[in-house]
Amino acid sequence: MLFITNRFPKASIKTELGREFIFDLENNAPSNSVFFCERAQNGSIREVGGLNFLSQLKSSEYRQVLIYIHGFSNLPDDVFEAAAEFQKLCDKKDKKEVLVVPIIWPCDNDLGIVKDYWDDQKSADGSALSLARALSRFIEWRESNLNTPDTDPCLKRINILAHSMGNRVLRETLCAWDKYDLADGVPLLFRNTFLVAADIENESIHRTERGKLICDASRNVVVYFASDDLALRASKAANLKNKIASRRLGHTGPENMELTPKNVYVVDCDDVNNVYDNPKGHSYFRSGRKKGTPGLVFEHIYTCLKSGRVFPEDELRRSTIIHEA
Repeated sequence: MLFITNRFPKASIKTELGREFIFDLENNAPSNSVFFCERAQNGSIREVGGLNFLSQLKSSEYRQVLIYIHGFSNLPDDVFEAAAEFQKLCDKKDKKEVLVVPIIWPCDNDLGIVKDYWDDQKSADGSALSLARALSRFIEWRESNLNTPDTDPCLKRINILAHSMGNRVLRETLCAWDKYDLADGVPLLFRNTFLVAADIENESIHRTERGKLICDASRNVVVYFASDDLALRASKAANLKNKIASRRLGHTGPENMELTPKNVYVVDCDDVNNVYDNPKGHSYFRSGRKKGTPGLVFEHIYTCLKSGRVFPEDELRRSTIIHEA
């Protein structure tokens, strides 16, 4: 499994192609460096470097790439497990269609959900600069003759799925990229962007807010929310403790759909989130009632990946409710 990380390794931060990469789990500070790595089936990890990483993506038999940004309080093994589960579900639907590529940012491993949450929020913000550098590296590679000797362009579709606080990582990364590296706004880079159980303010993707760049960078932005997501209730408690009062996008969907760009769609998952992820109702986007069997939220995500359209039967529709028959 290919992945990108800005977690510190135990060894030097200097890139060494082929070296064993071991996470320093005691250090949850975001590194200014970004590391391009590959994890073998036996769990061993080696650093492959940016150019080799991008070349492997291009030469892969998969037609599409899905970048996965995890939520708070996830250590690397948790991320690998979640990404592998999603990959298996995709492969069951179609062989060589969607390749899942995780981005691993540094979460804390302290005990206590509220303490973890506040530390992780700082880490999410601090990850923006290094991950924006990774985006710049991708654009530079795609447009240069390093792409391939015969100069064929990379035609794979790029999608992104941000879960929980991963949405904050995505938002801040695009803001940093826009501020420091781009001349006139972000490019249209992603075919589909899935914001699942998003732990950001519910007005974040309004046209006048910071999250608007997510919409600018995407053909489709699909928001999945559930009002009884218990993990986001803990998020609300942590924010209230720090005198920040705002409902979360993953609880309510956008504050006002009229203020969002027209490429934003919303999916109410209230009827299935606790059935698929009991008792928290937070990680409901992979398996359904039984692990390894796709849930209806996954089915909706996969349909978007395959078709490039959220509601192909009705081009004017912008919302739906997912429920089991």
